[in-house]
Amino acid sequence: MTPSARIQAAIEILDEVIASARQDGPPADALVTRYFKARRYAGSKDRRAVRELVFRAIRRNGEPPENGRMAMLGLADDDVELANLFDGSPHGPTARTEGEVGGKASLIPEWIQPLLSEHVAPDEWPVLLERAPIDLRVNAARAGRDELIDQFEGAEATRHSPWGLRLPADTRIDDHPAFLKGLVEIQDEGSQLIALACHAPSAGMLLDLCAGAGGKALALAAAVPGAQVIATDTNRARLLQLAPRAERAGAHIEARLLDGGQESAQLAELAGRCDVVLVDAPCSGSGTWRRNPEGRWRLSPDRLDRLVKLQQQLLDIAEPMVKPGGILIYATCSIIRAEGADQARNFLGRHSSWIVQDMPFDGGRADGPGRLLTPAHDATDGFFVARFAKPC
Repeated sequence: MTPSARIQAAIEILDEVIASARQDGPPADALVTRYFKARRYAGSKDRRAVRELVFRAIRRNGEPPENGRMAMLGLADDDVELANLFDGSPHGPTARTEGEVGGKASLIPEWIQPLLSEHVAPDEWPVLLERAPIDLRVNAARAGRDELIDQFEGAEATRHSPWGLRLPADTRIDDHPAFLKGLVEIQDEGSQLIALACHAPSAGMLLDLCAGAGGKALALAAAVPGAQVIATDTNRARLLQLAPRAERAGAHIEARLLDGGQESAQLAELAGRCDVVLVDAPCSGSGTWRRNPEGRWRLSPDRLDRLVKLQQQLLDIAEPMVKPGGILIYATCSIIRAEGADQARNFLGRHSSWIVQDMPFDGGRADGPGRLLTPAHDATDGFFVARFAKPC
């Protein structure tokens, strides 16, 4: 592909990404992969170059541009070499017309800015969109971090998680022997700290209420091998990913698919029996914009309101599952107050006898009844986490 043809390919992919964000369709990564499956002539250098252009354009535009061409013209406004490629050459973009404008550079949509936690000041915003490294969680039931750190080129121990290794962003993991043997899992350090926040007992019953593909359930099973770990979710496709991961890790986890709206009835036999309940609730994903920058384009005020209501419902489903003296952990990968500190305060307003506890890790900053981790302050994804103890 010529350099101008790469620009045109990025424009076409961005058109799909913008449409997919409006319709809550596939993510940008999947759309890039699909685009090149139908264009086998593109070499690996072409694919990498186009992908880089696509994500540069996404990161530059906090607000979704009208179309892919406008997004790329915005990049061209900042890069003379790119601007010169809008030359009308074969397979490339047509020449820029007089007065044709590019997308306006911004980091965070204007409507979201006043909703952010007070800790996420404008000087932290650029880091929210920087490329993230790859973090691994060492399977504590099978190996120690010191045993594995030399097996990964460029690996460093994570600052806060005792299980974490940090690798350069482009490191390939899926064919590494340690991954294939179940000694490591890909998991951001922030997610590892959520599991650490559970500070599970030496044995007991641990319920991961919104388990998804089971990353935190796997971390809990590794940290407390004698515990009974139950992972539940209403998303069949995501929960089905847990079984092969658990088998690779040698973990014993009970997975239960729940029907939305019937969770309390289907978990009735667990009421008052769980030592720890983790509510890693569905959220805006604003803490993971550095990995999924088009997430800014997918969020709307209506969607945020629906998520906040769902988070409240899930906390109220979880509350009776905790036994007296047990622990409830609430977490979201969000930097928005309504999903974090405000949600935790509201829980205490409904359940005033519950006790706020400190975190068993030193990362983050105090944010209401919990702690907030951010990329700029902690070098993790953005997470809010609160730990509540049920009175005996």
